[in-house]
Amino acid sequence: MAKKKLSIKDIAKTLGVSITTVSFILNGKAKEKRISEELTKKVQRYIKEVGYTPSHLAQSLRLGKSKVIVFMVEDISNQFFASIARLIEEKAYLNGYKIIYCSTENETAKAKELINTFKVRNVDGFIITPTPDLEESVKGLLDEGFGLVLFDRWMPDVLCSYVIVENEKSAFEATQHLIDRGCKKVALITVESHQIQMTDRLKGYQNAISQNQLSPYVFQVKFHNMAQGYDRILDFFSNNPGIDGVFFTTNYLAFEGLEAMGNLGIDVPGQVKVVSFDDHYFFNLYKPKITAIEQPLELIAEKLMEAILHQLDEAEMNSGPKQFILSNKLNIRESSTI
Repeated sequence: MAKKKLSIKDIAKTLGVSITTVSFILNGKAKEKRISEELTKKVQRYIKEVGYTPSHLAQSLRLGKSKVIVFMVEDISNQFFASIARLIEEKAYLNGYKIIYCSTENETAKAKELINTFKVRNVDGFIITPTPDLEESVKGLLDEGFGLVLFDRWMPDVLCSYVIVENEKSAFEATQHLIDRGCKKVALITVESHQIQMTDRLKGYQNAISQNQLSPYVFQVKFHNMAQGYDRILDFFSNNPGIDGVFFTTNYLAFEGLEAMGNLGIDVPGQVKVVSFDDHYFFNLYKPKITAIEQPLELIAEKLMEAILHQLDEAEMNSGPKQFILSNKLNIRESSTI
């Protein structure tokens, strides 16, 4: 038979004190409730001796907090999201929180199902990269009082906290960089998406092309059909031999594009100069090294924690959302300079 788990009631009975007193000491409220230091130490010593650990569920029900935050992203295996997740985990732990990770695969139905699952498990808050058409679910979380921060993308029609980067500005700078290096036919290879981070990158490209009085060459790949991404990009380069510069709006598109160009015998940067959004360690290993836009991972994680803790602080609950738009860095390498 399994040994019965020790309860607060058992501790209180053994020490001859009230259950409330033990509860206050366990929750760090001894001084606030004017419990003597002597009694506090006595209870703490006994708890250590018997190896008592409080029930997480009981604590969350009693205090109204689970100290758990859901980190819901498009794909947790993606280097960008994985890097943010690791940094978030460290910062959350230092603030007494734990993180649950999950991936939506950018599917709205899956995102809604995950939100509903975690809502009933008494988590405190959500950090979400929203899928398309998730506005009502996000509004529902806000109405129910959950801590909530969006990142990587935001919702213009929803007033809430978010942490994003300067997508449009960075895309403009990347395109202008290619033009400044002598490119006259600059292509944009992007994901077929109406999400705001991708439309902002498209706008940045289009603005640079327009200001330099050049013709746009926009090629879109369906997000849910990336298995065919290589073949489609291969066809694009085969059918557009005059392209002399290309800006990939994601690093996974750049991987497919570089492979396609290599198999077509296209010289980078001799024939086509290349820039990618979202830097990756692979870009420093590739020959030639790939020019890429680096997102400030450490700062993103820092601001995400600042924003979610702000949401979870009862004293700050009515002070409005925190919204951060962070600058990126264009790391210029061989693929756009030789």
